[in-house]
Amino acid sequence: MKVAVVGATGMVGEVMLKVLAERNFPVTELIPVASEKSVGKEIEFKGKKYKVVGLQTAVDMKADIALFSAGGETSLTWAPKFAEAGTTVIDNSSAWRMDPTKKLVVPEINASELTKDDKIIANPNCSTIQMVMVLAPLHKKYNIKRVIVSTYQSITGTGVKAVKQLENEYAGVSGDMAYKYQIHRNAIPQCDSFEDNGYTKEEMKLVRETQKIIGDKSIAVTATAIRIPVVGGHSEAVNVEFSNDFDVNEVRNILHHTDGVTVQDNNDTYTYPMPLYAQGKDDVFVGRIRRDESQPNSLNMWIVSDNLRKGAATNTIQIAEYLVANKLV
Repeated sequence: MKVAVVGATGMVGEVMLKVLAERNFPVTELIPVASEKSVGKEIEFKGKKYKVVGLQTAVDMKADIALFSAGGETSLTWAPKFAEAGTTVIDNSSAWRMDPTKKLVVPEINASELTKDDKIIANPNCSTIQMVMVLAPLHKKYNIKRVIVSTYQSITGTGVKAVKQLENEYAGVSGDMAYKYQIHRNAIPQCDSFEDNGYTKEEMKLVRETQKIIGDKSIAVTATAIRIPVVGGHSEAVNVEFSNDFDVNEVRNILHHTDGVTVQDNNDTYTYPMPLYAQGKDDVFVGRIRRDESQPNSLNMWIVSDNLRKGAATNTIQIAEYLVANKLV
């Protein structure tokens, strides 16, 4: 299996390489790809050194699978070129997610939709992935009418520059700013740029992608996305209104038996999800599961996941694993 990692020197690209190694993905030849300024650099994978190549060189090398994490513009330009060369692209950017001709995949939910003809496959937004992992099994049982979500998102979702900004602010050092404001000891109620409706792109991703992945446009979603000075993962306060009533213990039991979801929900032992403990793990963690006493058939939950792993790299590689296992590449 010849595998290209596009954006191999970036934050998500580095985690992709780590996850590929950890999960023993059948890589026979690795093609690390990055921008021209990184071409020629060496990266290490499973004890072997590989030279970074440029995009056109990578296309010409005809990989079986290309894992993209290089931004939307790069994906729009280059994913079709890889696909034309016979490579199956799994893209981490927002470029293809809402394209009606492209599948938007969380393997535990809708990988069965994939076919050999899908040459460009979209990986959802990190905050969407962790939410739908919890919502999808509950929707099957109780039918979701409405979701209200507030996210508390790690600076790692912005990238290396944001991590450096926080480190500089901790140390009292001036430096480049990833955000318009200081992030240390702060919460910034803006993730990504604003759309005309007053919501940010991140907030609208939660709306549109949730409906597409679950396959139900009738689910009403409203979101507020906030950036906080945390490294380990994204957290979400989620309120769900169902068509049908539920038993809270049954909800816990459904989630306990959902692949990729870990329930951490015991008030007596102060057990609940936190990014401190989610970091470096692939599961989505859910806790603080309780009935909303202000509204019929409504539930509150707290959902946490490492946004660089299940929110990006791991989900991408799980899609690749599904393709390989089902002989779709």
